[in-house]
Amino acid sequence: MSEFAIYPSLKGMPVIISGGASGIGEGIVRAFAEQGSKVGFVDIAAEAGRKLEAELNAAGATVKFTECDITDVAAYQAAIRAFEAAHGPALALVNNAANDLRHKWEEVTPEFWDKSIAVNARHAFFAAQAVLPGMIAARKGSIINFGSISWMILTGNLAAYTASKAAMHGLSRSLARDVGKHGIRVNTLVPGWIMTERQLTHWVDDAANRLIDEQQALAGRLYPADIARMALFLAADDSKMISAQDFVVDGGWAHG
Repeated sequence: MSEFAIYPSLKGMPVIISGGASGIGEGIVRAFAEQGSKVGFVDIAAEAGRKLEAELNAAGATVKFTECDITDVAAYQAAIRAFEAAHGPALALVNNAANDLRHKWEEVTPEFWDKSIAVNARHAFFAAQAVLPGMIAARKGSIINFGSISWMILTGNLAAYTASKAAMHGLSRSLARDVGKHGIRVNTLVPGWIMTERQLTHWVDDAANRLIDEQQALAGRLYPADIARMALFLAADDSKMISAQDFVVDGGWAHG
C-alpha cells in the first residue's frame, strides 16, 4: 500500500509527457501510470523508452511511447496527434524535456544558443499549441511547464539553459491568462537538485554533496518521485483553481 495520494480524477486521464524515458521524466511517467492515467511520452532515447513502455504495460498500465526529437516541432506535434488518436485528447501536458549542458559564456555560438532554446523552452509552447484545442473542447486541462532553481540561485556556466528556464515562468503566466477562461490552468513546476542518474554521474561529487547539505533546509536528497508527486497534484482536479503559479520542490534551498 502506497503512503502517497491516489487521485480519482487521474484514472483514465490522457496525459502527455516529454523527456519521459529517464530521470525526472521517467519518474513522472511511472507516477501517472500508477494512477491509471493513459500516458503518452516521447524521448530521443528509443531503447530506454521502449523498455519503460513494455514494463509498465506488462504491469497493466496504458502507456504509449514514441521516439521523437522535441526540437522538431512538426514531428513532435504529429506524435501528440497520434497519442490523442490512441488515448483521446490530452487533459494534462507535462513539459519536462530539457538539457542542462554546461557551457562557458565566451564559447557560446548563435547556433548553440538557438539549439538550447529549442530543447529547453520552444517545444513547450508548441506542445501546448497542439493540445489546447482538445482541452478547450473539454473545458478543462492542465499544462505543467518545468522551470529550474538554477537561475534563481545564480548558477554559472549555464546562461542559455537558465535563460530558457526563466522564460518558462513567463510562458506559464501568459498562457494561463489566455486559456483560463476555458477552465485550463498553466503552472510552473520548479525542481531543485534532483538525484537523477545524469546528475550523479556528471556533477554530484563530494563538494556538491556538501553544498546540498549546506543549502537545503530539509535533510536528505530529492529524487524524481518527489517531483512526480507535485506533477500529479497539478494535473489532478484537486488543483482545479490553481493557475499561473510557481511550485518549487527543492528541499527548501537557500535562494539568497
